Amino acid sequence: MSTANTNRQYIIRILFLVGAAILLAKTAQIQLVDNSYRDKAQTAAINKFVLYPSRGLVYDRNEVLMTYNQPIYELMATYKLIDPKMDTLAFCDILDINKEEFDKRLNKKWGRRYSKNVPFSFIRRLSAESYGRLQESLHEFPGFYVQKRNIRGYRDSIASHTLGYISEVNPSQIENNNIYSPGDYIGKDGLEAFYEEEIRGKKGLKYQLKDNVGRIVGDYKDGSLNQNAISGKDLKISIDTKLQKYGEQLMVNKLGSIVAIEPSSGEILTMISAPTYDPNKLSISRERGELFKKLLDDPLNPFFNRAVSAEYPPGSLFKPIVGLIAMQEKVWDFNRFVPCSGAYWNVDRFLGCHDHPSAYNMGKAIQYSCNSYFCETFKSIIDKEGYHNPNRGLDLFNSYLYEFGLGRTLDIDFQPEKGGNIPTTKYYDKIYRGRKWRSPTIVSVGIGQGEIQLTTLQMANLAAIIANRGSYYTPHLVKEYLNDDTPIDDKYTTPKKVSIDSIHFEKVIQGMAKVTVEGTANWSHITDIPICGKTGTAQNPHGKDHSIFFAFAPRENPQIAIAVYVENAGDGGAFAAPIASLMIEKYLKEQIRTANRQYMEDYILRSNLIPKTL
Repeated sequence: MSTANTNRQYIIRILFLVGAAILLAKTAQIQLVDNSYRDKAQTAAINKFVLYPSRGLVYDRNEVLMTYNQPIYELMATYKLIDPKMDTLAFCDILDINKEEFDKRLNKKWGRRYSKNVPFSFIRRLSAESYGRLQESLHEFPGFYVQKRNIRGYRDSIASHTLGYISEVNPSQIENNNIYSPGDYIGKDGLEAFYEEEIRGKKGLKYQLKDNVGRIVGDYKDGSLNQNAISGKDLKISIDTKLQKYGEQLMVNKLGSIVAIEPSSGEILTMISAPTYDPNKLSISRERGELFKKLLDDPLNPFFNRAVSAEYPPGSLFKPIVGLIAMQEKVWDFNRFVPCSGAYWNVDRFLGCHDHPSAYNMGKAIQYSCNSYFCETFKSIIDKEGYHNPNRGLDLFNSYLYEFGLGRTLDIDFQPEKGGNIPTTKYYDKIYRGRKWRSPTIVSVGIGQGEIQLTTLQMANLAAIIANRGSYYTPHLVKEYLNDDTPIDDKYTTPKKVSIDSIHFEKVIQGMAKVTVEGTANWSHITDIPICGKTGTAQNPHGKDHSIFFAFAPRENPQIAIAVYVENAGDGGAFAAPIASLMIEKYLKEQIRTANRQYMEDYILRSNLIPKTL
């Protein structure tokens, strides 16, 4: 054998001996020194846990907290992983439930909503005592684990319709959006729904190793695959909580709504629907279903948002708009005199009027709310192209109304919102089925009756447009994101202009300024706050008429525009105007300052206007 072959054999033997020594050393380390390998050898599963983010908080315009997150512990179950031989009685004893309730919670209608392989909520909200007891022995019950969640809490129990609430996702929401899983919560109605994408945050993930008896032994791959949850964006909204709370107090035992807007920005200062409800009652809890059903069955329909979803006849609030359009189209002069004998008469049309002197100009007609005057004004617009061509006049009239944001939704950052109704030539052609209709046929529209319908939000926006002498910003609720530099949609910061000269607005404002001084709302006069407003009374075939008022204040550099609609409350000066004036004083002066005004406040607070039939 050559020397070269001998050397090669020695090298191979040495390599074998070195490899064997390394293997022996590693085996000794694993068996005698390092316990981690022994522990991981006993690992039976890798569990993936979802980390739920904190939902974005909501603050008012002065950064007063309106919503908060309350941590809860939810017991989750995966049917397929549950040991059929588990000590059910001991488990029930820990949770303070009986065997019947255990079976009811465990056995679901398996299908679209629930799967035996997917975790589902067994108990939504563990008591502190149950959670403490369960922590010590949870490893004895495979298939169950505790999930930390956050639920909504609402400070002061106000603005329920504006804020909305959260609810468990339904199967269609899960199918249409892979972000959600069974048992997740989602914004329902209001801001919670509209800004769901911004405030829900982003889920995190945590992978953990469990041994064969269900005990956690550590993070999988030392946590390298874990992802932290990302909190949602905090919202600063335009609502003034003090004004909101005060308005809700004034509307107790009443049906209706209040909307107030800052004219210079379009920011909604308050949005009230009455009756309301405590949003905390819809927080995630064992009693929630029963409370929800009770609210749903309430004949007063507290879930219905009358501020943006109720479509009402505006009554005489509409008269200043009619006057503006007539003057812009040069079919009417501000100083035109119209005699009034207590009613408007035309063929078979009779529309009663207030007991007042005949109006010698439009300002006086607004002050007195003269039906005769504005029926003639409206007719002058409809007949502009001739008595036998009302279609053209109505189309012209409606083109202005669309500029005022009527006949459609205003597209605010809120769900849901209705657009009201503006009757068109097509509509009248249809209902009269080829028969001729003329300006006297539809004259009631000119005084806010007939087929025309607006929301209280639209009425408040009309007041803001008049306050701004012809311009407005799309009403909106969110001012900014507090923990994020994302700007709000620029459609809320871009001004809009109606095609009416500012000089005509000044003329209409002359009349509106007299309404609370010596007009139809003189009970609502405030000496040092010039309020420009207009009362309205909408006929109600089912009972007492509806009381309506819109206004802005002060006259120069207006800071608040407001609309109030109180159902079954009589004429506009009876309740709507006093409520609006109290809201204005509260917002501008922070208190009701005189004995007479405090008497009016007490009268409003004590009044119950709910029909006895409800």
